[in-house]
Amino acid sequence: MKIAILGSAGMIGQEILSQLNAGSGPEISRLIACDVISTPVASPLAERTVEVVGTVTEPRAVAAVLDQRPDCIIHLASVVSGEAETNFEKGYTINFDATYAMLEEIRRLNASEGYRPKFVFASSIAVFGPPFPEVLGDDFHLAPRTSYGTQKAMQELLVNDYTRRGFIDGISLRLPTICVRPGKANLAASSFFSNIIREPLAGKEAVLPVDESLRHWFASPQSAAGYFVHALTLDFSQMDHNRALSMPGVSATVGEQIEALEEVAGTGAVALIRKEIDPVIEGIVTGWAPGFTAERASALGFKADADFVDIVRKHVTR
Repeated sequence: MKIAILGSAGMIGQEILSQLNAGSGPEISRLIACDVISTPVASPLAERTVEVVGTVTEPRAVAAVLDQRPDCIIHLASVVSGEAETNFEKGYTINFDATYAMLEEIRRLNASEGYRPKFVFASSIAVFGPPFPEVLGDDFHLAPRTSYGTQKAMQELLVNDYTRRGFIDGISLRLPTICVRPGKANLAASSFFSNIIREPLAGKEAVLPVDESLRHWFASPQSAAGYFVHALTLDFSQMDHNRALSMPGVSATVGEQIEALEEVAGTGAVALIRKEIDPVIEGIVTGWAPGFTAERASALGFKADADFVDIVRKHVTR
């Protein structure tokens, strides 16, 4: 299989490459790695990699990817939630306009030569908005309360429609909040969920900008990448017309996150968390769903982490 990964140098992209190199998923005959920076690719995949450096907003970069006629395109590239909220134009340019333009180019190739790739889109649980039940079923309506969530919902609808018309064979994976993210904090409104675990584990202070009672839906980077690797092996015809799936995850309050940190690293780590409420961040994340049944995704073989302690341990041992 020839696969293209858009956003290949990012956290999830790198974890996908690690799992593919470890033998998970299908045999990869060629990898097309596209990102704004050079993508580190280890052997044996390195010898089968075509690298494209550029953004999804650049027609030349998209053309370079599609020139390889990948069998499957994994679309991870996006502006994160906090930045999409503060920079309205940038969010729509990258998170919607670029996807639409790429799908239109695929439609042109479909008309001229019948090209119809699998298309795996990284969506988000931000497509949903309150009021929420305690657990959201697969039939819960889309009503995002942020620009980021709106952009992801629009992209999901594009994937559904272009699949219905036969231009792609698409699927949208609604990711939980990824935790614990390695490295430094990014501009995502959700970054504190990782900060309050990652920083204390490294002996550093972390700021908690929300109340400990806030409940949210989580997945480790390893599980998130595993969703995409699993999708590479799926026959999408098993699905109905709605190609968007809420991924399985772990529902936990911030307080339960902190309890998991204490179980793994002790009270000293917890003492490094300083509470400082940020009304802007709290206003964004309280509009995100607390938990899902994820029945459709689970029936298709997508797997979650065991619990939040498992998520913390995976970060410690990565």
